[in-house]
Amino acid sequence: MYQALADICKKAQEKGISFWEVILQSDCQERQLERETSFSQMSAMYVAMREADASYDPALHSRSRLVGADGGKMEQYVDGGDTICGEFLGRVMEKAVKMGESNACMKRIVAAPTAGACGVVPAVLLSMQDKYGYPEEKMVQALYVSAGIGGVIASRAFISGAQGGCQAEVGSASSMAAGAAVFLRGGDAEAICHAAAMAMKNLLGLVCDPVAGLVEVPCVKRNVSGAVVALAAADMALAGIRSRIDPDEVIDAMREVGLSMPACMRETGEGGLAATPTGTREKERLTL
Repeated sequence: MYQALADICKKAQEKGISFWEVILQSDCQERQLERETSFSQMSAMYVAMREADASYDPALHSRSRLVGADGGKMEQYVDGGDTICGEFLGRVMEKAVKMGESNACMKRIVAAPTAGACGVVPAVLLSMQDKYGYPEEKMVQALYVSAGIGGVIASRAFISGAQGGCQAEVGSASSMAAGAAVFLRGGDAEAICHAAAMAMKNLLGLVCDPVAGLVEVPCVKRNVSGAVVALAAADMALAGIRSRIDPDEVIDAMREVGLSMPACMRETGEGGLAATPTGTREKERLTL
């Protein structure tokens, strides 16, 4: 596993290969796998993302009744053709909600990098494939890009809300999705890394404050924000905009911010939205 995005870029340049290929080779070496086996396993994850989106059930609600049906509402709204953000972003938001609700309803999802942030990467990648018609092989390559970014974040900082707040979950997922989106649109390794950095910067400091300690509120809707931020960061990087702070330093900053957060802001359900009057009432309702 690489410890720095800069190392991935350097390796890609030295070998004259793509970002995703560097990560594939690293995976094969680390887990002692044949190339075909690694690619097949990553392909299975993408298929699982597609199936999770396709099998969304708008009639389902989580056991707590805190979430459910909103994915269906978003789909109907986008179908109406009158969204503020346009159809593409509408579909991205729709898929992010659906994936988050499916997680809360205990359906099969892909933790990318966590279950709480499972909607960001699929929402971006599935929507981009639908829009641009990329072949499945290209989408699997994009997942390697996401995995490479996530691996560096996990090694330099953390991907757990309990350790670093929601910036470590949805923030990491947004970085992963941003880099993958840049790859799909033909961006090079440098652009991939800067997109990841800009996405992370825009979610820096995001606390983890789940109502009643459940990965439902505000988690599902934060997946929507993470997906939209990822696409904004990707477009900036593709336009030639670069993060003024080195991408690896952005990850280090996320780590320092996370370590500075009080425990009540790190998935304990004791601060932020969880401590509001409504959040407190919901917790009491669920513990009666």
